[in-house]
Amino acid sequence: MYSELIAGTMRWGIWGANHSERKVQELIEVCLEEEITTFDHADIYGGHTTEELFGNAWKEMNLDREKIQLISKCGIVMNSEKKPSALKYYNYSSDYIFNCVNESLSNLKTDYLDLLLLHRPSPLLNPEEIAKVFETLKSQGKVKEFGVSNFSVSQFELLNQHFPLATNQIEVSVNQTCSFYDGTLDQLMMKNMRPMAWSVMGNYFSEKTDQNIVISNVLKELCGKYNADENQILLAFILKHPSRIIPVIGTSKIETLRRLKSALMIDLEAIDWFKILEASCGKEVD
Repeated sequence: MYSELIAGTMRWGIWGANHSERKVQELIEVCLEEEITTFDHADIYGGHTTEELFGNAWKEMNLDREKIQLISKCGIVMNSEKKPSALKYYNYSSDYIFNCVNESLSNLKTDYLDLLLLHRPSPLLNPEEIAKVFETLKSQGKVKEFGVSNFSVSQFELLNQHFPLATNQIEVSVNQTCSFYDGTLDQLMMKNMRPMAWSVMGNYFSEKTDQNIVISNVLKELCGKYNADENQILLAFILKHPSRIIPVIGTSKIETLRRLKSALMIDLEAIDWFKILEASCGKEVD
């Protein structure tokens, strides 16, 4: 249902590249050319402005809505010019979720979301109330599937017992490998669900840490072996996991989107995958 790579839109607006509607259209066009048909949003991106930017751009393209899949997230309340708040917190009340979905539909210029995610777990989350909201939104045809983001194994299971979830979108990268060991990916594999992953490049390109220096030495060797760029190898590292992770590609650059698509063709040998893992952990596997 979702494309093998997902286009993350967080940096397309004022939180990043500050693209014009025309540039967003170009990005959408390239994504579709590369068979990246799923677009990941959240209501808060761009201080509640990026969904509208995307929606206005998409509307002018006059393309078939069935050609793409739209994901959005809700639940984080934070201060922005468009929606002031005295405090950052989580809100999963029925009214709040309904309002968020209706606003996302309006901003994205669509009648339905393919997937709605709860953005972060909240200690006040009531699974029975959430289940009723999800049931209503599904019966109204406003959301096809539901999932969560950044939930632990127990938090996922608690909600999934009351309403069937489709995925858990979690942080996975060469710098963040906790999900390989904490049961998150194991749980989804047992349920035959494909995880989604955000921040798939980690901080490799943004921070010069001791960890990243060690990783860099390994990547230089592997780039030559696989005739690939560093970002392609980093993505191939995630794609190798048997849970069949679907990466959310957070780039706002056309050339990077095209290059990352090629990572789908790289099948790292097991020894090379463990070279990267060892560099990340700073020690050989136990």
